[in-house]
Amino acid sequence: MTTKPQKTDDDLDALEALESEEKEFNKDAEIDRILKAFRLDAYAVLDLQPGVPESDIKKCYRVKSLLIHPDKTRNPQAPDAFDRLKKAQTELMDEKHRERLDEAIADARMLLIRENKWTVDSEELKTEQFAKDWREKTKMVLIDNEHRRRRQVKAQMQEEGREQKKADEELEARKRKREHEQDWESTREQRIGSWRDFQKGGEKKKKKKTKPIG
Repeated sequence: MTTKPQKTDDDLDALEALESEEKEFNKDAEIDRILKAFRLDAYAVLDLQPGVPESDIKKCYRVKSLLIHPDKTRNPQAPDAFDRLKKAQTELMDEKHRERLDEAIADARMLLIRENKWTVDSEELKTEQFAKDWREKTKMVLIDNEHRRRRQVKAQMQEEGREQKKADEELEARKRKREHEQDWESTREQRIGSWRDFQKGGEKKKKKKTKPIG
């Protein structure tokens, strides 16, 4: 009966080093994948299929966040990848954001079907090429939606800017009016005094004119 050779300390150290390198390689590969994923598609960032349940989103984020956490890897890009992963998870947990994303993905699918004059039952929809084309079309739809959203935000900001400018001008006009009224009121006694002096001067002249001659 042969006995297995005992592993030396050097062997154990070598195995630990290999395992550490493998883990680091997996971390680097995942970080690279996240940074290359289309950031407007939260499913792509998390490497999930559209329509997955909320529990899968939470589980996926938990596993990947532990894998690439900046405190557990030397990769300098880990913080950026971690932030993108967190943002994607937050977006998918937001019901309204996820609904808009699902609609964009569905729109991309229908656009492909219409452009190629297929039906929802066409065999082409089951191919890898369709899946690839669908992902690319989804990118285009999401980019168009983002441009539209930015234009709306810009227009809203411009409108708010115009309204703010109008409000500022009205505020300044009211301020000038108040200052004018205050100035007018502060000089009231001075104006009344001037008017009285003027009247007194006029009365003296009248008295002089009516003085009898001789």
